[in-house]
Amino acid sequence: MSEIVIRHAELRDLDALRQINAQPEVYHNTLQIPHPSLEMWQERMQNPPAGLKHLVACINDVVAGHLVLSVEPNPRRSHVATFGLSVCGQYRNRGVASALMQAMVDLCDNWLRIERIELTVFVDNEPGVTVYRKFGFEIEGTGKNYALRNGQLVDAYFMARFRPV
Repeated sequence: MSEIVIRHAELRDLDALRQINAQPEVYHNTLQIPHPSLEMWQERMQNPPAGLKHLVACINDVVAGHLVLSVEPNPRRSHVATFGLSVCGQYRNRGVASALMQAMVDLCDNWLRIERIELTVFVDNEPGVTVYRKFGFEIEGTGKNYALRNGQLVDAYFMARFRPV
């Protein structure tokens, strides 16, 4: 199996990120909408808000996954980060999500002084919930009718992980 390399996303990754997030199996489990434009991704990558980090997982120099980490800008919540994760369909079940999660947890625990990492995941996204639990995330609650997906309102779990003491 090829090695997974994690690095910061670069402008050359724009089209790969757009294509990954245009896959129905990806936007089905995120808050993205279908048909993301290249211009939207250019804006996200060229003018990121403060505290935003884009990581990519590459296999043989091909972008296979993407994680966006956002450190909360409010001083009273500067110990908190949230993130979103997507993996290209053809690279699922190859450790891409776990490699991105490991890099993100290391960044938060050892470099950014993050004490709490939060996420929201649809309740029927069992692979997502499984990988998040693997990295110490726990379900804190459920948001009923949290988001619209394929014309239906669906529930989501609120999960969090605290930095080990």
